[in-house]
Amino acid sequence: MSSFSVGTCLFPSQHLQNLTVQPLAHGIRTVNYTISTRLLFGPSSCRTRLPRLLGDNVLARAEKKARGPTSSSQPPQITESQSEDRTPEPSTHDPLCSLDKTSSQDFEGRNQSKTDLLKALAIFAAAATGVVAINQSWVADNQDLAMVLLFGIGYAGIIFEESLAFNKSGVGLLMAVSLWVIRSIGAPSTDIAISELTHASAEVSEIVFFLLGAMTIVEIVDAHQGFKLVTDNITTRKPRLLLWVIGFVTFFLSSVLDNLTSTIVMVSLLRKLVPPSEYRKILGGVVVIAANAGGAWTPIGDVTTTMLWIHGHISTLPTIKGLFVPSAISLALPLALLSLTSEVNGKGCDSPSALTSEQMAPRGRLVLSVGIGALVFVPIFKALTGLPPYMGMLLGLGVLWILTDAIHYGESERQMLKVPQALSRIDTQGALFFLGILLSVSSLEAAGILREIANYLDAHVPNVELIASAIGIISAVIDNVPLVAATMGMYDLSSFPQDSEFWQMVAFCAGTGGSMLVIGSAAGVAFMGMEKVDFFWYLRKISGFAFAGYAAGIAAYLAANNLHISLPTTLADVPSLLGS
Repeated sequence: MSSFSVGTCLFPSQHLQNLTVQPLAHGIRTVNYTISTRLLFGPSSCRTRLPRLLGDNVLARAEKKARGPTSSSQPPQITESQSEDRTPEPSTHDPLCSLDKTSSQDFEGRNQSKTDLLKALAIFAAAATGVVAINQSWVADNQDLAMVLLFGIGYAGIIFEESLAFNKSGVGLLMAVSLWVIRSIGAPSTDIAISELTHASAEVSEIVFFLLGAMTIVEIVDAHQGFKLVTDNITTRKPRLLLWVIGFVTFFLSSVLDNLTSTIVMVSLLRKLVPPSEYRKILGGVVVIAANAGGAWTPIGDVTTTMLWIHGHISTLPTIKGLFVPSAISLALPLALLSLTSEVNGKGCDSPSALTSEQMAPRGRLVLSVGIGALVFVPIFKALTGLPPYMGMLLGLGVLWILTDAIHYGESERQMLKVPQALSRIDTQGALFFLGILLSVSSLEAAGILREIANYLDAHVPNVELIASAIGIISAVIDNVPLVAATMGMYDLSSFPQDSEFWQMVAFCAGTGGSMLVIGSAAGVAFMGMEKVDFFWYLRKISGFAFAGYAAGIAAYLAANNLHISLPTTLADVPSLLGS
């Protein structure tokens, strides 16, 4: 018995009668067919999918044949012998009909629509419940408890964003607004809550504007392949030496760029230098440790140190003098220990590198020089004018914007090198996440909750070194941005003055502590995604070395402070305008 297949449905030939292909306008042909009654009332799986299969698949196949290599104007004829050659593939489904890929996708799409509807209803129900709840007098009488519970639920949503399929930026913004709504209910008056929110928004906006400016400058430099000047000078292929070179290049690069950008640049370099191997993963782990350590000793190297600097808790030169040596030790010790492991000792890549032939964009060196200069000029601008640091960052962005417009004027093919295109590529959702988190923490500060926590810690943990060290350990699990923001809310400058040991230790511990787990920093998360490493591999291979470096760095800082050891005085002779 002959047969004819439609999609992946195999129909006996006696059920398809009078199959013809007729030409229409614009080269499109239509398929006319009649189907016997017995097929229409055949197996249920075929009956359900028959209209879709005949309406789409037959027409698609007929059109494909009509547009085939033959240029004959005669419509293609489907012969009995051709239909007999189309034997069905082995299948465990009904021999008369099996689901094709297109139909399966349609089925999944309908199920997905139902799932999305259920999710939307669940979110709407949760929002409605929240609206009803905040109208109750219980919230006004138990403001602190309500805010702590909401912050805990929101932060759990941020931690488990992958499992819940909710972006952490959306969760952070929703949490921030909800916390301030509760604060407005529990405050003595709405005017007081609005005044607190206005003050908090002004402080948070400084950080967000600073980050947006810095990310745009870095993106412009990267678009011009400016970082090739750094990466092209790494020529060694000796495993141990390459380990140290990668570590300290990342260390100094991260002191000017943020640790996330430094990690992306260096891991991209590793892909060109070293083939996929355990050794390359080890080097990636070194990049994470080095990026976090390098960002801890300068005000512009990490978000947390930038926050402390903008709010006046640390200043430029004392921070560099106090934290450079501990940060360098927190990297050097893991490098020394990793040099003794079997993955590095003789198992590297001695073969020539396979660097890609990417060319630096025209005037790329000029853009790199201006971009790095703009970043370095920010603390100088603050000292000269007394204006907030974000103004200096916006000044640098404005200069780079005008420069790139001028040098690429009339070059329509190089629009990707200009600032408007760079703005579309920066991590805007990351900036919104910081906005949500910082506004959330500021609501807890306005309600006095953070002050109560600080008083509890002062009563039970009088040693400030232990408190700062604990902040670093916690930052390996919880994002260091809200931790440092909460710490600034718990302790003010009247408790610990600017550049005190406590604030410098917070900057160091929050920056380097995130290296102990791959999820503890933005650098680690970027490395995990780019190299497809998992949590437990990092825990086995890198975490122990990162902890050793963290402990050694704290010990070095405390020893230097107790023995009054600092960098050579020649660094202290830098003009005093860098000291604020």
